[in-house]
Amino acid sequence: MTLMQVELDDKYRLESKRIFLSGTQALVRLPMLQRERDRLQGLNTGGFISGYRGSPLGMYDHALWRAKSHLQQHDIAFVPGLNEDLAATAVWGSQQVGLFPGAKVDGVFGIWYGKGPGVDRSVDALKHANAAGTSLNGGVLALAGDDHGCQSSTLAHQSEQVFAAALIPVINPATLQDYLDLGLYGFALSRFSGCWVGFKAISETVESSASIYSDPERIQIKLPDDFEMPPGGLNIRWPDPPLDAERRLFGPKMAAVQAFARANQLDRIVLDSKPARLGIVATGKAYLDLRQALADLGITDKDAQDLGLRIYKVAMTWPLEESGAKRFAEGLQDVLVVEEKRGFIEDQLMRILYNIDASRRPTVTGKRDESGAPLLPSEGELTPTIVAGALVARLRKLGHQSPVLEQRLARLEAFDHPVAAATQIKLARTPFFCSGCPHNSSTKVPEGSRAMAGIGCHGMALSVPTRRTDLISHMGAEGVNWIGQSPFTTEQHIFQNLGDGTYTHSGLLALRAASAAGINITYKILYNDAVAMTGGQPAEGAFNVAQIAHQVWAEGVKRLAIVSDDPSKYPQGNYFPQGATIHHRRELDAVQRELRDIKGLTVVIYDQTCAAEKRRRRKRGLYPDPAKRAFINELVCEGCGDCSQASNCVSVQPLETEFGRKRQIDQSNCNKDFSCVEGFCPSFVTVHGGTLKRIKTSSVDSGQLFADLPLPPARELDGPYNILVTGIGGTGVITIGALLGMAAHVDGRGCSALDFTGLSQKNGAVMSHVRIAPRPEDISAVRITTGGADVILGCDMIVSAGPSALSRAERGVTKAYINADLQPTASFVQNPDLDFEMGTMQTVLRDAIGEKNLDIIDATGIAAALMGDSIATNPFMLGFAFQKGAIPLSLEALLRAIEINGAAIEMNKLAFTWGRLAAHDMSRVRSVVQFKSRASAPTKSLDDIIATRAEFLTGYQDKAYADRYRAAVAKVRKAESAASPASTELTEAVAKNLFKLMSYKDEYEVARLYTDGSFARKVSEKFDGDFSLKFHLAPPIFAQRDKTTGHLQKKEFGGWMIHAFRLLAKLKFLRGGALDLFGRTEERRTERRLVEDYLGMIDQRMAGLKAEQIPLLTRLARVPQTIRGFGHVKEANVKLAAAEKSRLEAELENSRFAAAAE
Repeated sequence: MTLMQVELDDKYRLESKRIFLSGTQALVRLPMLQRERDRLQGLNTGGFISGYRGSPLGMYDHALWRAKSHLQQHDIAFVPGLNEDLAATAVWGSQQVGLFPGAKVDGVFGIWYGKGPGVDRSVDALKHANAAGTSLNGGVLALAGDDHGCQSSTLAHQSEQVFAAALIPVINPATLQDYLDLGLYGFALSRFSGCWVGFKAISETVESSASIYSDPERIQIKLPDDFEMPPGGLNIRWPDPPLDAERRLFGPKMAAVQAFARANQLDRIVLDSKPARLGIVATGKAYLDLRQALADLGITDKDAQDLGLRIYKVAMTWPLEESGAKRFAEGLQDVLVVEEKRGFIEDQLMRILYNIDASRRPTVTGKRDESGAPLLPSEGELTPTIVAGALVARLRKLGHQSPVLEQRLARLEAFDHPVAAATQIKLARTPFFCSGCPHNSSTKVPEGSRAMAGIGCHGMALSVPTRRTDLISHMGAEGVNWIGQSPFTTEQHIFQNLGDGTYTHSGLLALRAASAAGINITYKILYNDAVAMTGGQPAEGAFNVAQIAHQVWAEGVKRLAIVSDDPSKYPQGNYFPQGATIHHRRELDAVQRELRDIKGLTVVIYDQTCAAEKRRRRKRGLYPDPAKRAFINELVCEGCGDCSQASNCVSVQPLETEFGRKRQIDQSNCNKDFSCVEGFCPSFVTVHGGTLKRIKTSSVDSGQLFADLPLPPARELDGPYNILVTGIGGTGVITIGALLGMAAHVDGRGCSALDFTGLSQKNGAVMSHVRIAPRPEDISAVRITTGGADVILGCDMIVSAGPSALSRAERGVTKAYINADLQPTASFVQNPDLDFEMGTMQTVLRDAIGEKNLDIIDATGIAAALMGDSIATNPFMLGFAFQKGAIPLSLEALLRAIEINGAAIEMNKLAFTWGRLAAHDMSRVRSVVQFKSRASAPTKSLDDIIATRAEFLTGYQDKAYADRYRAAVAKVRKAESAASPASTELTEAVAKNLFKLMSYKDEYEVARLYTDGSFARKVSEKFDGDFSLKFHLAPPIFAQRDKTTGHLQKKEFGGWMIHAFRLLAKLKFLRGGALDLFGRTEERRTERRLVEDYLGMIDQRMAGLKAEQIPLLTRLARVPQTIRGFGHVKEANVKLAAAEKSRLEAELENSRFAAAAE
């Protein structure tokens, strides 16, 4: 096959006739096409774009900035708005250019953009601008980013009704091809009618990518010959008395809109029958859902004609063009209107058909049938299965009884119900703060206080129970609801989180309102130096911390505090207002406690750069990347989770070991915030200098390894082929979808890729729906239908085993390649004992996919060991699936797509090839690298468990100490065997928990675990080069206490501590004796008492042990496993364990009395 010659910038080159691009990029290309059409018609026009970002248009400004050179070539200016309504006013201004002398162009075409709430807040500006009109050679498209599924919003959106209220015509494109075609029609309509034109951009379209046709002259626009233009025309003018503008808008402008739509057949019959009985009206995504529903039901175009169907595709949803609608309805018995969200076309259609003679008027159904029963939902999103159900119901109503259709519908609906075991899975991949996110720290509130959330990533604090964060308002009104609450509650104060982007957008007014109302509130302005939620853009105005400080000080704040992770960066002098104080983030709790007691408005500005933006800038060399990494000594680690509590960070991950669950730092994901080091635990060190170790592939004869790697059999396509890629937000899942789409384009095939992200980009579930077909027109809906996946490329097992992914699978048909590595979910941060349910998930996958079609591989373990970075996981998985014959694309096209993508080309190619080799012959991969799965610890026999721990205790103290351990365990084993010969669970529980108590980590033991060679070995396995270590400790004899909490504070100690550790380790013989200075602390006395209490419990409970007592005694024996941590952390856990022990002992006594009574 000859590959298409493709370059990354083809999407913006007008000479490219077929291109692969995303919805966002199509909206960037659109004004260039308009400018080129104007040029070909002899017009000297310019373009102007302004708006405010927000999902699903969250990356539009980013794409415009990246295409700056292309836009400039076409005289298109992009000026982002401070907020949506000001941006709308700016675009209105672009239409006023020709009203006064000095115009340099014949006209300016404009694009305004905004998320659904931005449409709502801009109605005043939109009404005024639309009433004023557009210029003759200008025209305006108003892009409305509607989040129908509420994936990244506080409310689901539907903007058509808002546009209609402003008398703005609305175009609803179905595909990316429509984005270009209908966008050009939209500009022409705007010029002809003098109206702004609404242009709907929903998540499912704007966040998809596809291979489409692009030619400035692809469409032929007709001006109506049945419309008489009034004197003076319909375009903008000045002066323009308001009532004249109103008469023009309601009269000739609306008539011009109808005439234009009629002349260009914006709404058209796309399938007809003779005779036709059932008409179906659909628009936008709903039209694609309809076409997919027909395909899922096995209804071809010929079958549809035999059934008497007529399909009407509506492009302009308001005002609905009347003559076309009447022509469509002629001769029909029944009309089904398929549209997402509230009925909009349906109401217009019923009005249009109302005065038709009843004998010729069809029944119109949509949201409800003729009896008033629900038919299609107004809430949520439509799916092809939902549409299929409504279609079959209407056919049934018309007397078409088809067992085949009923069976197909039942099959489709069955896919929407997950396999039975899937309902048992409690784990879910929910959005959460990035590693090192400032909001991990900034959203904390003092005990006894609560905060209110706002718009932005920090809103995820709503899902973190320990953050005590409630309620949310619309953007820019944060904290104002407290004005209405405060007079009627005994609560005296509230904290309000406010992002810096929101502050600039409109939030300063909320702060001003709070000051004017005199309420007691502390605004926490979270300055992150980027709008991270939508891609890391700078906040408009680019205010720095000092400018914000002076602004809020001028609003009359009573107290202002600046909190930062690096207070030393601020200049000396009058940089901040006089009276402002500067603090390290470690002092945040104390600062907040002080401010909450001050009457009136107080402000904290929390200054720390967005972690994701740091990572982006570091990759581009624009931000310091300290040669420093956090590392955990797993033997010292207690697995208490205090480091997770301190950092709230998902890069602190579980490590299953022989001695239980510990913690490790995911070095690939870590953003070097280092707040985890604040966890009260001596297991943390920081490694300064050096690099992460990876397999030196230069030392591997990869040419020999890969030399005889065969190509998989070529796969021919006779229709769409569907690949579902699943994974975690921020790990490159979307990149894999993009690579597949671009490779299909390079191979000359039609393709689409739909990315479901939204807030999921922040560690949540992400899916990419990739569809590959012989031609672009062979693909209808971009979302893979239920049961329609040919392949699931599961880069994350949790997402892959979830209902959304499995509803796309058909047992025995879908092939699935699943990564066995279990990245912890957000829940792990709060629950250190979280069950990762790997066995259950594997069972679910086997039930849903079938054993023969399922491959589960430790892709992350292998890829990270080979490449030194877990980011190589996804290309490794892609290579694995390709070699298995599951990717219907050429090797050349896939490698070319990696090159076109341009990021880490050689690494991605190599990871892809290692994946191929793993699929072909895993033993060859294992010959190069040894890797260990972190999913579970190896299972050992009871004898091995006892022997390992006895050996450890010998090193801990001496042989006598170990013998005491062995004797106690042997006593339990003998008693349990006598009571129940087949049982060993109690003995195993005692073997593990007595060991835990006896090996308590005092100063001597921590020193030994740093100097016995195991720690040095672990460090050398992870790091290369010249590096040094620093230790983070809180020695009880030397450490100071925090003034607020009373807890000991950790300090950093240099590498010389290793020498101190060596000396200290040799003094272990002092443990528990008269010369043991450390042993005199309350913590050490408690640890020794716990050992003796446990041994006493063994002596007491083993006498006369009965089989029925074993389960409850085992639970009692396991109580010490919850006694974890150091210092105050351990102290709290000891109290919890004591309470649980008392409860279990009471339960034991009750059961003994009950048994005696029997």
